[in-house]
Amino acid sequence: MSEGAGGDTAPLHCLVTGATGYIGGRLVPELLAAGHRVRCLARSPGKLRDHPWAGEAEVVRGDVTDQESTAEAMRGVDVAYYLVHALGTGSGFEETDRRAARIFGEQARAAGVRRIVYLGGLTPAGVPVEELSPHLRSRSEVGRVLLESGVPTAVLRAAVIIGSGSASFEMLRYLTERLPVMVTPSWVRTRIQPVAVRDVLRWLVGCARLPADVNRTFDIGGPDILTYRDMMRGYAEVAGLPPRVIVPVPVLTPRLSSHWVGLVTPVPASIAKPLTESLRHEVVCGEHDISRYLPDPPGGPLSFEQAVRLALRNVREARVDTRWSNAAVPGTPSDPLPTDPDWAGGSLYTDRRQRTVDAPPEALWRVIEGIGGENGWYSFPLAWSARGVLDRMAGGVGLRRGRRDATRLRAGDSLDFWRVEEIDRGRLLRLRAEMRLPGLAWLELYADAGPDGRTRYRQRALFHPHGLLGHAYWWAVSPFHAVVFGGMARNIARAAERGGTAPRAGLTRRPRRRRPARRA
Repeated sequence: MSEGAGGDTAPLHCLVTGATGYIGGRLVPELLAAGHRVRCLARSPGKLRDHPWAGEAEVVRGDVTDQESTAEAMRGVDVAYYLVHALGTGSGFEETDRRAARIFGEQARAAGVRRIVYLGGLTPAGVPVEELSPHLRSRSEVGRVLLESGVPTAVLRAAVIIGSGSASFEMLRYLTERLPVMVTPSWVRTRIQPVAVRDVLRWLVGCARLPADVNRTFDIGGPDILTYRDMMRGYAEVAGLPPRVIVPVPVLTPRLSSHWVGLVTPVPASIAKPLTESLRHEVVCGEHDISRYLPDPPGGPLSFEQAVRLALRNVREARVDTRWSNAAVPGTPSDPLPTDPDWAGGSLYTDRRQRTVDAPPEALWRVIEGIGGENGWYSFPLAWSARGVLDRMAGGVGLRRGRRDATRLRAGDSLDFWRVEEIDRGRLLRLRAEMRLPGLAWLELYADAGPDGRTRYRQRALFHPHGLLGHAYWWAVSPFHAVVFGGMARNIARAAERGGTAPRAGLTRRPRRRRPARRA
């Protein structure tokens, strides 16, 4: 953090609400990296248990609509980040937002918090408040409530945030990937100023050290002003997709648009509706005053193209176990302020298998680590062989690469048409598919002890589809999963029980029959 933002570089104690959400979950490690202490306020602290930064941040149970838990969370805090909203919780979400913001501001003032930082939505210039969508109107009101709280507040207002997992980006991504020809609502002509999530996080962290007399809104955006149609075409170009044919029509209302988006993308209609309503008006930054306090990096904020490239690289290269999360369903009565939407990251199909093994974990691990190559894949050899042939016909690697070592694997090894992405020896082998697929695929094999102390084999196949073809592919092959993946789990367990010897029926290739040695 630069001294220009406030002159003091001493670590701050930061409270983050919405840490189970998209922005909050990314902000916490950024604050920690900047040297600050972080406390997270969460209704369900268990959701943060497995985050990489969980051991470095304090997590307390509470809800911003509850005065007592909010007051307790504010104790000793210098900067409080407000990153929750009631989007998708029903017709009363505006009142819920208003009440939560009021409680948050009151308790921050009572606790002596030095600054509040809020990420809101960019509102269109010159449009009366009553004409705004309920979503934008509520976000704007929350900002006003916090600014009037008596605690110096920085309200950052962003339009479309470009980053894998955000609602706006996932909507853009899936609409573009799945529909080469689109009949679209008229709002695709609306001008928008998107912003990269990397820049949003940089500004959020920087706001912690703003001078004490700063109590205002800041418009934040990238350097490009585009229509939504421009964004879809730009996304297609970056993603290497054929040019999209986009035909705007005036008959699709926000309600119809939301159902259309909900059908085509992972974003549910309940969340798509306020997002599409917000696109009726132009959302372009009216100022860039934040640069007076937090200077732009060399080259300025990331462009739309740069942001999309980074987001797609994150999708394509991310580790599966940290990329996807089990999220709360928005709008349920027990979750009045959902911040961890169940569509984050997009569609992910899974096939799970589990077997109890009458053998020690070490024997099971030997089978797992020895999979592939001459040992085969322990299920339906014809199917694996056929898949390898098809892959080769499509220009892929097929099953011809085998494995580097007959018994030991290491990260980065090629293994038939897979590559070892992660190995936690004795426990987990994660393989990433390198065959030709309309999507990304992983296969995870686990050896561990069950609740009863017996050895347990767990297997998980994951597929992240690319476009409609990817979804069609998964459903086309899913009838064979019981044979292929079910047989694999069964035969791996049997091989471990036999001391690591695979049953012949489970091999991809049959062992070569030894010929009698010729006498000299």
